[in-house]
Amino acid sequence: MSKKGGGHHGGAWKVAYADFVTAMMALFMVLWISSQDEEILISTSEFFQNPYNSPQDQSLGVMPNTSNSIGSGDTEEIDPNNVTDMSFLYSLAKEFYRLLDLDSEDDTKPLEIKVTSDGLRITVFDRVGKPLFVKNSDQFTEWGEFAIRNLSWIMDRYSHRIRIDAHASKGMELESTDSDYGPWELTVDRANATRRKLVYYALEPGKIDRITGFGDSQPLSGYKPEEDSNQRIEISLVVD
Repeated sequence: MSKKGGGHHGGAWKVAYADFVTAMMALFMVLWISSQDEEILISTSEFFQNPYNSPQDQSLGVMPNTSNSIGSGDTEEIDPNNVTDMSFLYSLAKEFYRLLDLDSEDDTKPLEIKVTSDGLRITVFDRVGKPLFVKNSDQFTEWGEFAIRNLSWIMDRYSHRIRIDAHASKGMELESTDSDYGPWELTVDRANATRRKLVYYALEPGKIDRITGFGDSQPLSGYKPEEDSNQRIEISLVVD
């Protein structure tokens, strides 16, 4: 009886080998990414979470500020095409919202974060419904203390320079017995009180390079000068 030739064998090992090579390549990529700096890690994470949207996904509730930021100074503009910078700033903004347990889509939220031409600007409002300060003073409310404490903890992790600007609404009735004490003096005191609290809780003092009180001279666009939303503290994280 003649011995029949066997069929083709050996294809299975090729499949196994291909799987092995793929696994090794994936391992190599994971190890390589893990060895990169924090900004690359954030950028990579953002891509895999939503690879079909740009880092400026407006659904995040963190909108880029297309106008010139108040008191921003002469700083180098962030290139909007620089994915690493933009992803980092948007990720940082989301971290602020998460830690403060705020809904970024809520129009009445007491805190607003915008990516600006020179970094990140955090606006904490001193509204009647949720005041940041005790009325007509530079003393923080319980909510104000909570907000500044958490902001300090996050900001201290990064090397950005910090600028603090305080604003008042038009026609504030100040209870000071000093006739020379007005919105200018109050906003300077509030900016300095914010600086002290940030440093008290965590922030390295050398990171703060400017505090400014603007009085009631710069109301928000779209608001009447007398609206309480103009009473606010703006904390800018400036990217070098």
